[in-house]
Amino acid sequence: MTSTAEAPQRAAALPPVEQQGQMTHREILSALSGMLLAMFVAFLSGTIVSNALPTIITDLRGTQSQYTWVVTATLLASTASTPIWGKLADLFSKKLLIQLSIVIFVVGSVLAGLSQSVDTLIAWRVLQGLGLGGLQALVQIAMAAMISPRERGRYAGLLGSVMAVATVGGPLLGGLLVDTSWLGWRWCFYVGVPFGLVALVLLQRTLHLPVTKRDVHIDYLGAAFLTAGVSALLVWVTLAGDSFAWASTETALFVGGGAAAVVAFVITELRAKEPIVPLRLFRDRTTTLAIIASIAIGIAMFGSSVFLGQYLQISRGFSPTEAGLLTIPMVAGLLLSSTVSGILITRYGRWKRFLVAGSVLVVVGFALLSVVDHETDMVLLCSFLFVLGVGIGMTMQNLVLAVQNTVAASDLGAASSAVAFFRSLGGTIGVSVLGAVLASRVGDLIRAGLADVPGAAQAAGSGEVGLANLTDAPPAIQTLIRVSYGDATGRIFLISAVIAVVAAVAVVLIREVALSTRNNEERLRDEAGLPAS
Repeated sequence: MTSTAEAPQRAAALPPVEQQGQMTHREILSALSGMLLAMFVAFLSGTIVSNALPTIITDLRGTQSQYTWVVTATLLASTASTPIWGKLADLFSKKLLIQLSIVIFVVGSVLAGLSQSVDTLIAWRVLQGLGLGGLQALVQIAMAAMISPRERGRYAGLLGSVMAVATVGGPLLGGLLVDTSWLGWRWCFYVGVPFGLVALVLLQRTLHLPVTKRDVHIDYLGAAFLTAGVSALLVWVTLAGDSFAWASTETALFVGGGAAAVVAFVITELRAKEPIVPLRLFRDRTTTLAIIASIAIGIAMFGSSVFLGQYLQISRGFSPTEAGLLTIPMVAGLLLSSTVSGILITRYGRWKRFLVAGSVLVVVGFALLSVVDHETDMVLLCSFLFVLGVGIGMTMQNLVLAVQNTVAASDLGAASSAVAFFRSLGGTIGVSVLGAVLASRVGDLIRAGLADVPGAAQAAGSGEVGLANLTDAPPAIQTLIRVSYGDATGRIFLISAVIAVVAAVAVVLIREVALSTRNNEERLRDEAGLPAS
């Protein structure tokens, strides 16, 4: 037996409680405060910009394609950088990396606010995306290091709540800033700076994680091939049918080059010592199906929500503030479902029923939204958005939870980054593809409408009529543009509903595994054969 004199010595030899992976609820909440505020900054900046984009693009005389790329640039940069941030988390301090990603994001935001052209804005949005990639990967990894999968549900609910508050506050705050003459849309980028600075201070004071260093080899070549391949294909989708014909030499070059880069990426991943996307993860059924569902959810959610603010402002004539208020039903549904599902998952240890229900509601929500046009009743629209919000709230975070509960503890960083990576990739594809579909459909409707509006063809002249002409166009042309955007938006929601069916099927096929009650640090010790602390 151990003597009483030896007990204090043994206790003194133990590392701090947070390094044992046995943090109390109060310590976890304290540590989460800075991370949740950092995520709030990211979500807030995204939702502010999405609601302000119609004003930004018309003010800077941008086109529909540029509208799409202001969003796509950030998503593409975050997509490419997310797995690299995950690898760096195995080599350096997670807290330092989260703080660095916040700094990059804030600097990108300030520079974006100073932009004098859409091209410059897109460039600085890339820098924002690099910081965003770090935040969306590292916060999930840090949470997994502190909290067991069984308990993670209740804290995932907090993350969902932060997302909901930022999603509500973003459009409202963005609308107020845009509608305030002495501030304007540039403050939509500046407003996140004080939140970012506070997050840095909180993280420094409250987040204490062990730095478990290991020999890491970052797959820069794989990241380069992936970025090149995806970029080439997205640029092709955006420009084809407008700048050049679908069947043309340019199409052959873009598609051929993009496909070659994707093939090179796969070959690189097979040979890399530590690939950016470990292909071994796809041997696990849950991970593979969750990634498929994440891609589909990303395409549907990001691709369609980006254009919701455009529909409300351009087609329906609402101010940015009013457009923000009209998104509250969707965010209320998201807040309600993410919080309640997180609590119930923690209580019962089962998660699949919530994933299935959520994915089905996402399909239903998009199917309902597919009927909208320039005259849709606002009460109906808000009810459709509520259904969609409930579905998204039960789906997004729980897909990450399902994967983290299944993979080996040593693969947790790579697996978490992979899910975030493919969801962001899906969003990038969705924004670009659905934006191209919307632009094409709007163009068709405008061309058809020019023949039906007396004097419209003469007023338009020989130039192309579109979003860039909205401010200066004659009233008849302005009305035609607004009606065309309203009637075309339903089509991208319909495509989103079809894509969401893929996510629902993948979720149904996932095999449920009861949530573990051990956090990742404890699981790592078990896998290494080390005794419990």
